[in-house]
Amino acid sequence: MTDTHVPKGSRVRLGVVDGNLEVEGRSTIEADGAVRVQGEVRLSGDIDFQGNLECRELRFRHGRVRVTGDLSVSEKVSSDEGELEVTGAFRARDVDVDRRLSLGGPAVVETLEVGGRLEGASTLTAKEVTVGGHFSLVGKIEAHSVEAGGSVELHEVALDDLEVGGTVRVGNGTIRHRIEVGGKFTSEGPIAFGDFSAGGFAEFRDTAEGASIEVGGVLSARKNLKFTRLEIGGMGDIQGSARGADVEIGGKFSVGGTLELTGSLEVGGMISVGDALRASEIEVGGKLTAERAIASGKAEIGGVVSTRSGLKAQYVELGHRSRATGPLVGGRVELDRGARAEDIFGDTVELDRKCEVRRVVARDVHIKDGSTVEEVVYSGTLTVDAGATIRSAPQKVATLPTFPL
Repeated sequence: MTDTHVPKGSRVRLGVVDGNLEVEGRSTIEADGAVRVQGEVRLSGDIDFQGNLECRELRFRHGRVRVTGDLSVSEKVSSDEGELEVTGAFRARDVDVDRRLSLGGPAVVETLEVGGRLEGASTLTAKEVTVGGHFSLVGKIEAHSVEAGGSVELHEVALDDLEVGGTVRVGNGTIRHRIEVGGKFTSEGPIAFGDFSAGGFAEFRDTAEGASIEVGGVLSARKNLKFTRLEIGGMGDIQGSARGADVEIGGKFSVGGTLELTGSLEVGGMISVGDALRASEIEVGGKLTAERAIASGKAEIGGVVSTRSGLKAQYVELGHRSRATGPLVGGRVELDRGARAEDIFGDTVELDRKCEVRRVVARDVHIKDGSTVEEVVYSGTLTVDAGATIRSAPQKVATLPTFPL
């Protein structure tokens, strides 16, 4: 095997190179059909390959290497303070580029690591992709994992894991296992994923379906959202409907359609649901607004509940000085001191001191000192403390009227 050396500033035409190829800076290599190097290609400085290049290994340093055509490397591509631009198709086993890698055609690699920027105008198939700065791809990416320290812009994705320190913008696709974003995540089209974590902001502009979703700041979903668990530290807004197991919101939460949960809902601030809310447990510290709200277990409201059709649960508790607009329906309904409600229906209803209620319909009713009720209908027992007031005569009936919901 014979090595070929091209000195600085040369312009040569090459075809098959039996051994290794060494090229110094500011040189241009014209392909005679294609440059086929049996061994390694070692480059220093700015080099232009005009045509296709094939080799076993490519090493370059301190410059920009441009391949106007296809680049095929059977083993490794590595650089020391260098940039690589390939206008055609690119194939290699392992790639390690310090500064910048620009790909014009489809690329197939096993591991790809870029210290600065990775830009692609077509498709990319890989096992692992690691980028220190910015990563953008126009076509589809299929990979086990993508990790970037800065920002990522991808069109169509088929990944196992995506981990980005800064911001992410994705067109559509599937990320099967995990998404972890330090800053902001945006998806333009339909997307499915496993566990999701965003430190700042998450925006789903089309339908989204995932497992556990955790957002430190704000979540916005323009269409329907499905999940197993949803946890938001700040605010959440879902313009469509939402379905999942458990929801925990630190601040404000709104759902334009229905919210259906098999588990619990816990909101520290306010929640608004345009249609029906269903869950096993409901706990709201501030205000709950919905067309109707139904819990198979307990519903606990610390501030205000406002419904058109009513709030129903096995156990309803209205907190201290809280207010209810719309019917309250439960197996057991308790109002803490100073609470106010309109109509209450239940198996057992207990009003603490200084409560105000328009109407109570229940089997057993207990009204404590200082509370006022306009009307009471009961079928079992009625206990009224000395300082309580029922404005009209209580009605004891054999059968209670049908409850709402």
